[in-house]
Amino acid sequence: MTGRSAGSPSRGPIQVTAIVPQLVHQTRPASPASSLKTRDGQTIRYLQLAHNGWDPVAKASKTRVLYSFGREDQLDIAGVRRLVDALSRLLDPADALAAAAPAGLSFVESRPLGGAWLLDGLWRWLRIDKILQPLVGSARREVDVERVLFALVANRALAPSSKLAASEWVCQDVHLPGLPHVTDDACYRAMDQLIEVEPALTRGVYDQIADLLNLEVDLLFFDTTSTYFELDEADEPLWRDERGTVVAEGDPVAVKQAGFRTHGKSKDSRDDLPQVVVGMAVTRTGIPVRVWCWPGNTSDSALIRQVKTDMREWSLARVVWVADRGFASAENRRFLQQGAGGYILGEKLRAGTAEADVALARQGRYATVADNLQVKEVNIGGDDRFVICFNPDAAQRDAAVRERLIAQLTDKIDGSDTLSATKRAELRGVISTKPGLNRYLRVTPGGLLRIYAAAVKAEQRLDGKYLLRCSDPKLSAEDIALGYKQLLEVERGWRDMKTTLDLRPVFHRREDRIRAHILLCWLALLLIRVAETGTGHTWGKIRADVERLHVGVFTGPAGTFCQRTELSQPQKALFAKLKITEPPRVINATPATA
Repeated sequence: MTGRSAGSPSRGPIQVTAIVPQLVHQTRPASPASSLKTRDGQTIRYLQLAHNGWDPVAKASKTRVLYSFGREDQLDIAGVRRLVDALSRLLDPADALAAAAPAGLSFVESRPLGGAWLLDGLWRWLRIDKILQPLVGSARREVDVERVLFALVANRALAPSSKLAASEWVCQDVHLPGLPHVTDDACYRAMDQLIEVEPALTRGVYDQIADLLNLEVDLLFFDTTSTYFELDEADEPLWRDERGTVVAEGDPVAVKQAGFRTHGKSKDSRDDLPQVVVGMAVTRTGIPVRVWCWPGNTSDSALIRQVKTDMREWSLARVVWVADRGFASAENRRFLQQGAGGYILGEKLRAGTAEADVALARQGRYATVADNLQVKEVNIGGDDRFVICFNPDAAQRDAAVRERLIAQLTDKIDGSDTLSATKRAELRGVISTKPGLNRYLRVTPGGLLRIYAAAVKAEQRLDGKYLLRCSDPKLSAEDIALGYKQLLEVERGWRDMKTTLDLRPVFHRREDRIRAHILLCWLALLLIRVAETGTGHTWGKIRADVERLHVGVFTGPAGTFCQRTELSQPQKALFAKLKITEPPRVINATPATA
């Protein structure tokens, strides 16, 4: 939503925009013949809402009474206010402000206020402003770095854009508390300072949210994603340590050469483009507590060890780490158990590991823990516990997908027996590029193509199932399964990062600014998760409700002042649930200079 000027057209329904400007600008409060005198000489005035319209037949202007208010001395002022408020709801916020302009004042423009006001309230409630101010206090007094960083975070949550566009958004399209304008250079300088104070900021923010939200960090969920760049060439390789940090050539900690934006295994199916790898840890309620960023060719396997080392510095109590199959190596499991820690990790069923084969072969009954989840714990020896989870709905979907793939494969190989050996080999090569089909293909000793019945039967055993490995002896099988299922909170975080907050496209090339951009997205995700947790609504609904709260600028001989629109009931409810003070009716006033 952008700022609106007094002359801009309304964006409401067509029938409203065609009529309301006439009601506002071409009506008069009373018709000339709306008064009479009593026998004692007293004049009684009657108020009417009338409209002058052109009569094409009579070729003259005629007055039509739209509404009668009754006697002036008995006017229901409260009723008039209700009528005006009801009519204002039909208008765009800018038009409503223009219609309510006080006498002698001109309406200049309107900008959205509600979203920025709500985010600023959460920002201050989490004391992020107090954490940042001593960290980024610089000699450049012409700009408040903390306010600029808040503006960039608010931009990601409300109208994601490049930093150049974000500066224009601040100056022209939104009313941000404490920041009337900003330049793109100030945005870049603020980002440079942000990345310098990242360790202190992330620790300070965690301490605040852990206290204010009573966070349960007995389970921490970790996963990674990748985000790509529209580039033809990757970054120049530089020497880096095992954490992906740039070091000098010859430094004892240097382990590899890699560009930051470089090619790797893409989780967005864009292996053709350079990327970076991003990791995130969230609580069981979906609150993101920290993000990390690595070069694009970094494999998942060792990352969780770095993450645990970083989090160890925060002096957390005993934590059980929850992660997907990519982090289940023996080295990772040993590392996660250090310091009385634990893990719940997904185990690969199709890898043919001894543990998976033995677990699936064990008999036993499933216990239903939810409508779509059944669990069975199996004892295969050793210190780890194994839980098989079964989702009946997922089993039906797996079976349907397999049947479709087998039908496609059958169609492709039908009649291939009559082909020459060369043509069959070519067909075999084509199918090998399609993993879903290739899984069910068998080649006979004579080179004939057949459906692999044994593979189909093996897959049937896995329909709707996944296997979990847990080191904690106290958690029940149900807790293990439900805990792992909450790993979806990380997936939800990535989905919101890439859609609502526009993690990509990233409009930066420097490594430090790419990292700063990801930090800004993390802070924005933190604010919207707190808003969702506090209200029970999605951020999409919250944003839609509060962004209709505008502030209008009025000017006249006495000066200029800003006044907000009336608060709707949904807006009042949102501010109340989040314990955010409602914005004042008059935001600020500037007397005219002599």
